[in-house]
Amino acid sequence: MTPFEGRAAGKVILLGEHAVVYGVPGIAAGIERGARAQAEVRQVEDGVPPSSAASTLTLGGQTYRPGDGSDLGRAFAALLDDQPAIATLMDVTAEAELPPGGGLGCSAALGVAIARAALAADGRPAVDNTDASVISRAQRWEDVFHGNASGIDAAAAAVGACLRFERGKGTTPLAAPIDLWLAVGYSGSSASTKEMVGGIAKLKDRKPDLHQKFLDGVESLVKNAILAIQAGDALALGRFMDMNQMLLAGVFLSTEAIEAMCRVARESGALGVKLTGSGGGGSVIALGGASDPGATGTEAEHTAQRVRDAWAKEGYSAFVTRIAAGGASAIEKSQ
Repeated sequence: MTPFEGRAAGKVILLGEHAVVYGVPGIAAGIERGARAQAEVRQVEDGVPPSSAASTLTLGGQTYRPGDGSDLGRAFAALLDDQPAIATLMDVTAEAELPPGGGLGCSAALGVAIARAALAADGRPAVDNTDASVISRAQRWEDVFHGNASGIDAAAAAVGACLRFERGKGTTPLAAPIDLWLAVGYSGSSASTKEMVGGIAKLKDRKPDLHQKFLDGVESLVKNAILAIQAGDALALGRFMDMNQMLLAGVFLSTEAIEAMCRVARESGALGVKLTGSGGGGSVIALGGASDPGATGTEAEHTAQRVRDAWAKEGYSAFVTRIAAGGASAIEKSQ
């Protein structure tokens, strides 16, 4: 029997990480690198022990089951049990092209890909396999690893487009008249998203005035960045990214490596550069510029490549990606 497949995009957060947990809008975008999963329906014969009659998830060469006590087993169970529960017995294999803890939505991409494959294997009609249903299951998966996760990673992984996200209100695609070119680099270390989110929660308790100023500043930047994206103003977007990085550093989410990467990127011509994701390590994004839709070999692409090469010279792994005009889906391009 042909396995059922699910795919998902990786993501970058252009502006708004951490603040989205507290109701501030954020801007995310899907990228070409992501995750995929395959699900095969398993038939159980009479007399098979009940312990064997459980769906499995194979990831990184290890196999997990609901109820096995592992985080992945618990996350898999949460994804399957989201109502209406998936009861079909299946074996799921998943893989990601993203570094775990890199701030590129690795776990969310896996959750979305697994949810899509599992729903397809369960024979659900299209009405039950919508982005909203997939995001709900992926969010249950995410909560096991990240606690009070904002939901923006799962939304970006499922939708694959450039989008505005607001917790409790869902996502809105952001159509841009231009392509945006980014260099994405990994700082070489990562921190627990749950711990970083918890750190901002502690800041709210200990220094509520600073916490509120952080939220107000991010909200203003996000609103203006949305206008810049819709107007195709990459120069303004870059400035807002730089200012967002200053706010993130001000609440102790940056690191020496991240700041070094920001400096190298700016010296290489980036219009704006910031950490993406939970911080404390992870990845950095640098805006090379904008180009006409579908154009290649442009100055914006070359700038992103210069940043990538400069990072590589300093020992940081990096790649170049494009956010397509009109919110074109990275998921669609991969299929």
